[in-house]
Amino acid sequence: MMTAIVLRPKKIRRVAWACAIGLVAVFTVVGVLLGDTPTGVIFRTSDQVAMIVLGFLLAGGVLLLTRPRVTADESGVDVRNVVTSHHYDWNDVLSVSFPDGAAWARLELPDDEYVSIMAVQATDRDYAVSSVRALRELHKAARI
Repeated sequence: MMTAIVLRPKKIRRVAWACAIGLVAVFTVVGVLLGDTPTGVIFRTSDQVAMIVLGFLLAGGVLLLTRPRVTADESGVDVRNVVTSHHYDWNDVLSVSFPDGAAWARLELPDDEYVSIMAVQATDRDYAVSSVRALRELHKAARI
């Protein structure tokens, strides 16, 4: 009996957090400095606040890239990508693959369909390889 595994991307999480912090910092500095311009344009406090809020909104959008996760056990696999989430029973999955040149692993489904697993990314190299192997073992064990 195998335990459940939870997989999340590694590199993109670090990069996304760094970008989000950078966006908030830059937009905050721009928002603060916006009130003192020699261009003759008058910026109000609301414009400054809007610039800072825009930085937070953009940072939130970037942080959506940290959302992907896969949770798998003997019964099936839950795939949560940036926007969507789905559950698949192992009986509905034909295989777990990572095609050459692909950015993400994927679940091969019947009728030539597949679903990308954004939590297992090529940029994570060894972690991606071990993650695909673990998913394949669970798939194999569940189908026996």
